Amino acid sequence: MAVDPRGADLKRYLADDPGGPVVMLNLLRFAEDGRDLYDKYAAALEETFLPKYGGEVIFAADGSTTLVAEEGQGAWDAVLLVRYPSREHFSRMVADPDYQQVTHWRTQALDEAVLQATVSWSAA
Repeated sequence: MAVDPRGADLKRYLADDPGGPVVMLNLLRFAEDGRDLYDKYAAALEETFLPKYGGEVIFAADGSTTLVAEEGQGAWDAVLLVRYPSREHFSRMVADPDYQQVTHWRTQALDEAVLQATVSWSAA
């Protein structure tokens, strides 16, 4: 199962850009022993790449009780919301050769993920 955006995904993401900031929703399901690897990736992200590209973690939490979900949709291990100044900022970050040196920790850490751009209701 894919956990990382690919070239076609990023092209569609940029083509759908309404302009302005973007908040990326991350739903994460860790592989066995994946939490430690993800923490290593998250530290690099927060120390180096978010400041470089204007990103900010605005919410991070462990998943808890699922109240409503189809089978297989619930029980996410973690939820993150990360704001970037624009979709272009996010796209440049994931294309950064230095970022690509650490993203393997995220890939190895996850069994499943949802990475979804959001559009503010006030912007819609």
